[in-house]
Amino acid sequence: MIWLGRKDLLRAGALDWQAALDDVAEAVRLLRRGDAEMVAESVLPLGDDPRAKAYGLPARLGGRFAAAGIKWTVHRPAPPEDGEAITSTTLIEDLATARPLGMVEAALLTRVRTAAVSAHVLRALRPGLRRIALLGAGAQARAHLAMLRALFPDLERITVWSRSGREVERLGPGITVHPGPEQAIANAEAVLMCSAAPQPFLGPEAATGGRLVLQIGFHEMSFAGIAAFDRVTCDLWGEFARTSAKSLFQMYRAGLFDPAQVAADLPAILCDGWRPAPGESVYFSSFGLNIFDIALAARLLRAASGQGIGTRLPG
Repeated sequence: MIWLGRKDLLRAGALDWQAALDDVAEAVRLLRRGDAEMVAESVLPLGDDPRAKAYGLPARLGGRFAAAGIKWTVHRPAPPEDGEAITSTTLIEDLATARPLGMVEAALLTRVRTAAVSAHVLRALRPGLRRIALLGAGAQARAHLAMLRALFPDLERITVWSRSGREVERLGPGITVHPGPEQAIANAEAVLMCSAAPQPFLGPEAATGGRLVLQIGFHEMSFAGIAAFDRVTCDLWGEFARTSAKSLFQMYRAGLFDPAQVAADLPAILCDGWRPAPGESVYFSSFGLNIFDIALAARLLRAASGQGIGTRLPG
């Protein structure tokens, strides 16, 4: 069994965006066919702040992955000194051999698989995208920016706003920074919300002009804002709706959203070709599915093993 840290993952191809897109698409197809499965996450509160939680997220996939595993992740309200707000480790077992493949430091893969899902949604629901807004400047926002630069070379404008102005410096060139979220999204065809905001900073004003808004972060969108969109979509609706602190699921538990209002999930978008009508505004809630974590980790562990990458753990 091997251990892959961040540098090992990069050597093994963790930032191969096309491979990540392929993993996500194949995992969704396996889920649709019943050859992939997730069970309810285990949630461990770590304090009074609703953002302070640890999660155990198990899943299995057949097909070329033939793997089962669990991701253990810890979320903190703010990063500690010289650390990150979210840390995680994934353990993978090979279902064909009944032997462990190894463990990976999963924070990077979590960001990559999340950005890969966003790329699929952007390509499917807003083809020909030219102007996009990025709200946030932390690790998840930086992963999304790297994805945009790699997969959307025709973008003409990337506007950015962050609650923490100092983080914006880490985003690099080619962006336009605005002092507030309303200014950042003003002319955007699509919006990526990638923050750990504990309270909403966008509302109904975001649901205009046939815009696509992807909520990737914590609680950025008000209930009234979600209700203002013509179509509400998500990667999947599941038991996590009973516990997740993301805006859409908080709205559901408050009795203000009926799951029947979900126009499409990710399988419908990627497998069935669901598309909104021209001019409709669309909200997409990205929860993050366990199967994607297991898919990427299994592929990279096998690739690393074949290339002699990683630290061999004693048996």
